[in-house]
Amino acid sequence: MRLGLFNGNPTKQPFGNIGSDQVCSQEHLNLALEAARNGIVLQKNNNKLLPLAKTETTSLAVIGPNANSIETLVGNYAGPPCEHITPLQALQSYVKNTNYHPSCSTVNCSSDLTDEAVKLVKGVDQVVLVMGLDQTQERESHDRVDLVLPGHQQKLITSVASAANKPVILVLLCGGPVDITFSKNDEKIGSIIWAGYPGEAGGRALAEIIFGDHNPGGRLPITWYPQNLTKIPMTDMRMRPEPSSGYPGRTYRFYKGPKVYLNNQSSDKIGLGYKLVSEMGTELCENSKLPITVGVQNDGKMDGKHAVLLFVRQTKAGNGRPIKQLVGFNSVDLKAREKAEIKFDLSPCEHLSSANEDGLMVVDEGSHFLSIGDKESEITVVFSADTSGGATSKQERDMVLPIILAFFYIYTFLCILV
Repeated sequence: MRLGLFNGNPTKQPFGNIGSDQVCSQEHLNLALEAARNGIVLQKNNNKLLPLAKTETTSLAVIGPNANSIETLVGNYAGPPCEHITPLQALQSYVKNTNYHPSCSTVNCSSDLTDEAVKLVKGVDQVVLVMGLDQTQERESHDRVDLVLPGHQQKLITSVASAANKPVILVLLCGGPVDITFSKNDEKIGSIIWAGYPGEAGGRALAEIIFGDHNPGGRLPITWYPQNLTKIPMTDMRMRPEPSSGYPGRTYRFYKGPKVYLNNQSSDKIGLGYKLVSEMGTELCENSKLPITVGVQNDGKMDGKHAVLLFVRQTKAGNGRPIKQLVGFNSVDLKAREKAEIKFDLSPCEHLSSANEDGLMVVDEGSHFLSIGDKESEITVVFSADTSGGATSKQERDMVLPIILAFFYIYTFLCILV
């Protein structure tokens, strides 16, 4: 409606004659690059393999079916890209002596060209594998039937990593999760980068990260489950686990099975009493809101942007309560060694509540924990009366004590490259 598509001849409307010079303006190109930079996630970086030293990297091998594909970068729901810079082309701008082998003719990797790729990597300083999926594997009306990399990709990755002179860098282009447990535990795979489908500027953003011109601060938006989860029917959408049948639950809030990424946190014991949020009243909920201050420090040598995610968990997840849930998030740009403070507003009625078996939102009495990464601070919910199951009268509701909060001020450290 705002574009004026219902106002007559579209070519006579204000936006009816937009050309490539406007779509592909420098401002838009910069935005595409910034979006790609911010969305890329560094999942593994053993022994600070990344960033590679520009002056010391004299030769490079780039392997994989996604290394030189602009189509894979843009995914679907995309118009023609303004620029065509693949990961291979971007890496070649950093290292002139760059050798390339696709290793597979397509992403399904049905043909095994591992031996040719292995020969290529033996005489170079560094190796970058650009693997993953594309629209032939996942798209609208084409669901995946498993969570592993297709065809011979896993064999190719492990064989190349074993033959390389140094630990290799694995780049994954895919929209959904893949079970790469094998690469997490392989010491010959030093770094893993997930880029999703990062768009036309994704190749350049990846090269910047690999060679230290950008410090990645992206976070995974989804839990990566192992392959055995595919035994559960897709139509079984229960959130909470059912131990008696072996059903592990779904999402980071309830899933209790093994994970490829995003592990469960440990837990202890649960509080006994609770209050219905609906009976606590708007005024009490408003008056219980408190500011939370989190100290953040860039403990590395590179400037970087970091997404700070604040979670809350109960002492123990039980009776259908979530393992943990997101309270808020904020991004911060910090120079090397710089400190900053981030403010969050905690609403107990919203952030400390969960649905009981009847579907009613309740706040549990007892200990809760605010957490960022591996840092935690305990908070305590105390009620003055009727701790057995919810207030039954206005007088009792008015006797609910404010929630007692420990001041939450910790220093969490940026996920930095060096």
